[in-house]
Amino acid sequence: MTGFDVTLLRPWWLLALPLLAFAAWWLHRRAQSPGDWGRVIEPELMAALSALGRVDGGSARIFGRAALLVAAITVVALAGPAVERRDAAAFRNLDGAVFVIDASPSVMESPRWPQMQAMGRFGIAALGARPGGLVVFAGDAYVATDITGDIRQLGQTLSLIDDGTVPDPGSRPERGLALAARMLSEADVLAGDVVLFTDGGGQGPVPLEEAAGIAGQGARLSVVSMEAPDAALETLAEVGGGQVFTLDQTDAFAVFMGQSGRERLERQDYPLLFWADLGRLVLALALIPALLLFRRVAA
Repeated sequence: MTGFDVTLLRPWWLLALPLLAFAAWWLHRRAQSPGDWGRVIEPELMAALSALGRVDGGSARIFGRAALLVAAITVVALAGPAVERRDAAAFRNLDGAVFVIDASPSVMESPRWPQMQAMGRFGIAALGARPGGLVVFAGDAYVATDITGDIRQLGQTLSLIDDGTVPDPGSRPERGLALAARMLSEADVLAGDVVLFTDGGGQGPVPLEEAAGIAGQGARLSVVSMEAPDAALETLAEVGGGQVFTLDQTDAFAVFMGQSGRERLERQDYPLLFWADLGRLVLALALIPALLLFRRVAA
């Protein structure tokens, strides 16, 4: 939302409004005079008291309506009307992505490596305002680009990865995932994405543990598979709370990466990072009808 659009942080409080409306209808039907004296006093006597000014028939109705109005305004305030904070953009670093690239020989020497690179560039371009980082791994893992908002630099670095980028032989995806998790933690990213680009090598129980740790941080682990994904990669993404993509799913992957983690943050304990709660200001309005409750009735 932009401008002065208003949202409700706690809309379930509005369920109390129908109850207040019913209470208003019931009081209107029931009330006849203060204390309902009209039900127990002869009509002639009530008319005489009213003519002498001893009965103010409208006071009870005024007090009742004022009390209901105070309650209604309080309910609206508790619902949390809010507008988007002007400084919400300053919190975009709470949502980022780290691309973990398998630079082992089996991937670098594959004829499908250029296609995987293109897939990564599509994902990077889809980040928009989200910051991103790049990790490369083979027998060990290294930070190729720390988390940055310079998406152009991120794409250029990805284009430079080749078979000489990581000198350590082997394929240890768990080390790349551990490094990505540490990068998210150090950057205070609360709802990020980790994307593993791999041919499926090196899978086992240790990468699954790292996937569970990433999910425990509030992030998602997804997989871009060079080959048709096997059960191990499907399980890895399931544990990490993400998805598996193949190289022919470029558009779906770009859409997935374009989704902001803001919605996940708002479902957790961080909605006020993006919204200014106006509930207290609305509650102050309840003081106006509340003053009627303290009005003294002349004898």
